[in-house]
Amino acid sequence: MLSRRLLTAAFSAAALAIAFGGPAAAQKYPERPITLIVPWAAGGGADLVSRILAAGLEKELGQPVNVVNRTGGSGVTGHTAIMTAAPDGYTFGVATSEIATFKTIGLADITPDSFDIVSRIVTIPSGISVAADGPYKTAADVVAAIKGAQKNQLSASGTGPGGAWHLAAAGLSKATGAPTDQIKYIPSQGGAPALQELVAGQLSFLTVSPIEAKALADAGKVKVVAVMDAQRMASLPNVPTLKEATGLDWQFVNWFALTLPKGVPADVRATIAERAKKAHARDDVQAPMKERGITPVWETSEEARAFAAKFSTTAGQLLKEIGLAKE
Repeated sequence: MLSRRLLTAAFSAAALAIAFGGPAAAQKYPERPITLIVPWAAGGGADLVSRILAAGLEKELGQPVNVVNRTGGSGVTGHTAIMTAAPDGYTFGVATSEIATFKTIGLADITPDSFDIVSRIVTIPSGISVAADGPYKTAADVVAAIKGAQKNQLSASGTGPGGAWHLAAAGLSKATGAPTDQIKYIPSQGGAPALQELVAGQLSFLTVSPIEAKALADAGKVKVVAVMDAQRMASLPNVPTLKEATGLDWQFVNWFALTLPKGVPADVRATIAERAKKAHARDDVQAPMKERGITPVWETSEEARAFAAKFSTTAGQLLKEIGLAKE
């Protein structure tokens, strides 16, 4: 039979294990590789940003971070995979601004509130890109074409219906004085495949990010003729803003956010947020983003949620005007 002294010691040891087990367990995270889901195709802007950040995360977390492209459903497949991942901190992702439009257009019951948003990580302006051997040589040419075209005569692509680059095209059309839904928008799995279609002569122009178009622009296959932002991009200093090129004051800046499935334990979430912030601040993450004209952003979760809510309101108005709003 155990003595009272031994029983007391045993209970004390158990109490210490319980008291210190939580922090000790948290210190062990992560113990295995992490999956970072990208909802769009390899080669696009979301993919590029995710891979740059993943390299920094690997250094700060001390584990491999495997970037997995989960395409399909106009972005729904990948975002659903992030939203429904096991909330253990080993699978999270980079959500794009489409999370603000999926529900409005009736594509999926997904909103910014479906995720635990850690922070926005970058903002990326839209631009106007044309085929190098196409009929348009300047942004003014594109604007003139929009003004003079019949509905659906011109086509663009780059995201799913109601996605960021669709909103950019709709806003551009509206800014010219043409109907908001003037341009025929063809759904795509991302900027990279849309650019290939542009080069093949299957699209009139694109409003994807200039960073997505830069490789083909450098190869002489496409030409970026304007940036839809208040200032020129450092990586494309010779490309004018839309206002400089045409006088139109339409700006559209896309955004990506680091997001977790809801329900990740508080201590694991805190570790992810802390290490991700450090990874984001690393010179080897900031520099390659800035070199490509990407603006790095880090903020509080509260600030990120407030921004997403405001963006949802603006996007909702454009979606109504192009006839895609289902709510």
